[in-house]
Amino acid sequence: MATIYNWKFFRAGGFNQVVIGSGADLANLDQLDQKLWVALACPTTGVEFDKTTLALIDSDKDGRVRAPELIAAAKWAAGLIKNPDDLLKGSATLKPSAINDATPEGKLIANFARQVLGKGDNDEVTFDEAAAAAATFAAKLFNGDGIVPADSASDDATKAVIADIINCLGTVADVSGKSGVSQAKVDQFFAEAAAYSDWWKKAEADATVLPLGVNTEAAASAVKAVKAKVEDYFARGRLAAFDPRSVNALNRDEKEYAALGAKDLTNNHADIASLPLAQVGATTTLSLTQGINPAWAGAIAALVTNAITPLLGAKTVLTEADWNALTGKLAAFDAWNAGKTGGSVEKIGLARAREILAGKAKETLTALIAKDSAEAGNATAVIGLHRLIHYHRDLVKLCRNFVNFADFYGRKDKAIFQAGTLFLDQRSCDLCLTVDDAGKHAAMAGMAGTYLAYCDCARKGSGEKLSIVAGFTGGDSDNLIVGRNGIFYDRAGRDWDATITKIVDNPISIRQAFWSPYKKLVRMIEERAAKAAADADAQSNAQLTAVANAPVAPAGAAAPAAPSKSAFDPSVIALISLALGSLAAAFAGFLTFLGRFNEDQWKLPLIIVGIMLLISSPSMAIAWLKLRKRNLGPILDANGWAVNAKAKMNVPFGGALTGVAALPPGATFGAEDKYAEKPSVWPKVLAVAFVLWFVWAFLNDSQGRLYGWTDGKYGTPPLSVREQIAKDKQDKLDKAKAAAATAAPAATTTATNAVPAK
Repeated sequence: MATIYNWKFFRAGGFNQVVIGSGADLANLDQLDQKLWVALACPTTGVEFDKTTLALIDSDKDGRVRAPELIAAAKWAAGLIKNPDDLLKGSATLKPSAINDATPEGKLIANFARQVLGKGDNDEVTFDEAAAAAATFAAKLFNGDGIVPADSASDDATKAVIADIINCLGTVADVSGKSGVSQAKVDQFFAEAAAYSDWWKKAEADATVLPLGVNTEAAASAVKAVKAKVEDYFARGRLAAFDPRSVNALNRDEKEYAALGAKDLTNNHADIASLPLAQVGATTTLSLTQGINPAWAGAIAALVTNAITPLLGAKTVLTEADWNALTGKLAAFDAWNAGKTGGSVEKIGLARAREILAGKAKETLTALIAKDSAEAGNATAVIGLHRLIHYHRDLVKLCRNFVNFADFYGRKDKAIFQAGTLFLDQRSCDLCLTVDDAGKHAAMAGMAGTYLAYCDCARKGSGEKLSIVAGFTGGDSDNLIVGRNGIFYDRAGRDWDATITKIVDNPISIRQAFWSPYKKLVRMIEERAAKAAADADAQSNAQLTAVANAPVAPAGAAAPAAPSKSAFDPSVIALISLALGSLAAAFAGFLTFLGRFNEDQWKLPLIIVGIMLLISSPSMAIAWLKLRKRNLGPILDANGWAVNAKAKMNVPFGGALTGVAALPPGATFGAEDKYAEKPSVWPKVLAVAFVLWFVWAFLNDSQGRLYGWTDGKYGTPPLSVREQIAKDKQDKLDKAKAAAATAAPAATTTATNAVPAK
């Protein structure tokens, strides 16, 4: 049973990431479930990483590093270093004593470092020394890669054969980049040359195959070019002879020619080419000199020149029997040509192919390739040392930007996909990536939930240009508009002029989302006011222009009567009445609303704050949801990565990616701004008045706090006291009414008794 490797993990970006903390971790990457890798592929371009190292890892040379290739590189490097933990140091030097010479390949590499480079066990092989040795060895004529370029041959004849092989089968590049041939290419070429020669022997043995010799192929090509059209013509002729009523239909309807007349035509127009080869009638002959469809006139002329005249003699008309005889004479050639073999060497011709086969070029090339392959051991040592020192320096860094995103989330070093820093609108954006096509990138990257600004960057004088995308994860978007300029600093510290060309709008913060509705309202009012002012200005200018351009009436002529105008427009009066009514209703409703808080006026600010929260809550909720889902994956995927996790960028981490301008600690101000606008005192007065009113309203509310604290001397009594006072007043009023009601009958009786008798 295979042993299970114990991995350690850390959590960042909302997901679990494996720790690459030892050489054993690198050596056992094949045991890590790829579902736990942060990325499964990355491009070899558009990243801030050594291009040579990426090319060495990219074994299939497809421009992408994939997980299996990184696993193979890690296992190879870990197996050639005595202490694989040394790979975590990222050192650009390597000691021969650190190489594992217990393995055959390690022994070759270590011996090369000692014997050829003259290094002791504790001497360090530098990066430049390994690169120079690899370049020198690659430039040798025989460098052990099994590929022989033309300049490896000592005679012109062999060099010419190498050139012919490359011409027929394509080239193979050796380690120096030169074009050459391998043993497989040599074997394939001579096999196909022999097959091509044998194929021609069949034609040479049968006189019917090449009735015109070397011109037979041209004749067959001319026949093939018009075969379908000629046979169509004869078939239509037979049908017309069978039933003359079909002639008009066989020659196409007149409406088709009317449609052609409305187009811009040329002799080879597709609609003309689709018409019959010639005018169809009850005849089985085809005129070769007149009446030919213009689109096919050239092909018929080639048929006459290359096939009919050489095989049938001079003719001005072609019968169906002649046509059958012509194709019969070429039937043997067609059958032979269909069985062609060795076609790849046809470029150099039969004579050259047989000349090469008759010589000893194959044996010479095989010997040269064997001589080159004899240097394979040295090639393994030199190329292996070059590769090992690259991995010794770069492998762990690539893993920390591929297997996990430790560099990105650790914030100590920039990730390899971070191209630099953009300074714009008093902010610095660290999440900057190079892009090739902003439109194509934005279609995918927009799903990241991040506010993205695409910028075109240029360096004046050098003519260099590049495009980047920057993620804004702090501040607000009020002043981020297309056309704004900034400065981009790449990883080498070079500065570029940057201009925003495209924006993908997404929330930046909850605070921005809170004020967003009000800012949109203000912006809408400003835009409408500006439009109204512009329209009024345009109308005024138009009126002035009309007055200035009006013709002057002759002296003594009566002025034209002004057009009559109604005293008023009823529709305007109706609109004004409707507006006033709506305003009055709204004002009445507002007063009614305020009346509800007559006793607790201090609650009004809280109610207003609540209303503001209610208005802002939808945009805040949307922003909260998007900020929770904001992740790096789509941004990298749009650049060719295969991100395997939801690499989230929450609000705290996003704040670390974008720096907002702030005064440094200990900063002081010098002279005051003598051009600064004088601050108005009214905002402060209103703020103090509001605070005093709020305190008074709070103390003098329905609870009667101020009344109680001052023993009834100041403030309004509590609601309960006021209710009791009102009740007492009502009781007294009720008693007075009752007493008045009781006294009224008694007074009436007394008055009655006092009336004297008559």
